[in-house]
Amino acid sequence: MEYETKNTTEATLHEYKAGIGSFTEKMPELATKFNSLTEECFKEGTLSKKQKQLIALGISLYSQDEYCIIYHTKGCLDQGCSEQEILETIGVTVAFGGGAAMSQAVTLIQTCIDDLNQLKQ
Repeated sequence: MEYETKNTTEATLHEYKAGIGSFTEKMPELATKFNSLTEECFKEGTLSKKQKQLIALGISLYSQDEYCIIYHTKGCLDQGCSEQEILETIGVTVAFGGGAAMSQAVTLIQTCIDDLNQLKQ
């Protein structure tokens, strides 16, 4: 059965989840350990889940990882980040990543925010 998506961000998130599912079937022990690691890294601690998502977004943007940029933009919004907090995170990242980070920010992240807000309506 084909899954119908409403926009490119949702399609990318669905593609990522399908890929993780397939990988988990083929490499269950590795996938389980990876998932445990990331759950531990992103759990509430001295830094909030919100702060950790903002950090992850900055790292994703700096490393030019489009799947992670989309995933962590969603994570930021899910944790209650405002658009201004995301934009300030972009600003810090651009200080290190220059034009490459800026180009992803003004295209992919803006599209992602718009798409995810559209899905909420």
